[in-house]
Amino acid sequence: MKKAFFAAFLAIFLFISSSTTYAAQNQIKVDGVTITSDVKPEMKNKRAMVPLRVMSESLGASVEWSNSEVILAKSEMKVKLAVNRSIAEKNGKKMLLDVKPYTKNNRIYVPLRFIAETFGCNVNYSNFAVTVDTKPLFINGVQVKALQQEYHMTLGGVVQQINGNAYNETIYNIFAKNKGEKVEAPENYSWSLTLDTPGSYYKNAQYDFFGQKGKSLARFDIYSLIRTYPSELLTGYPETLIHDVSNDEWYLFNDTAGKSINQLMDTAGKNGFLKIISNTVV
Repeated sequence: MKKAFFAAFLAIFLFISSSTTYAAQNQIKVDGVTITSDVKPEMKNKRAMVPLRVMSESLGASVEWSNSEVILAKSEMKVKLAVNRSIAEKNGKKMLLDVKPYTKNNRIYVPLRFIAETFGCNVNYSNFAVTVDTKPLFINGVQVKALQQEYHMTLGGVVQQINGNAYNETIYNIFAKNKGEKVEAPENYSWSLTLDTPGSYYKNAQYDFFGQKGKSLARFDIYSLIRTYPSELLTGYPETLIHDVSNDEWYLFNDTAGKSINQLMDTAGKNGFLKIISNTVV
């Protein structure tokens, strides 16, 4: 009788333990999206440990190395970590980690809850899954559901969407913070590269932030100066412009900011947050 009871207890214990481990290893979701990584999360000292880069990027943070430290940055938040060190810094304030970051399979692992809560996210464990909910982006009091990017090539175009709050917020802030001087609209601008007037602009891409009902809450188009003319004919023409379509206003724009947006789009795709709506490129 005692042996049967012990066997049953052991079976239940192993089931619960393996289920918790399975949750951490296979079903971590951010904003309902199962994050994509070439290495799996795991449990250590009863803490869910996650690969640092993919998790931080999924929460909208950048990841950089400085000497032997890893620096995570998002808006006004800056976090410093180091492998095998139990003390982290959050905006200069020292914090004690439950589990030291460590390396495995050439990846740095960090405690999930620390990273998520540091960047203002909620972590829940239920139904054999770990879910992380980030703060949604609101534009004019309306919650953003998705960011849609459209760009054209010589033959065809691509429409794709990001459904991660953190990516949407980060990209929106790049647009908002990198508007330069307000300017007049250029005389010639189009999706086409064949405009035959000096000072013509080509639209690299358009970005629509959609609300819950599918209505565009804000749209930004990025334009680049067409450089098929002698440089002396292009003097005085800015290299990059942004059109705030919702307000029909034009501004100078930072080319570096545009590259940052493209990098975020690529990262969102790599980590599983980007969905292609249509692709007619041939």
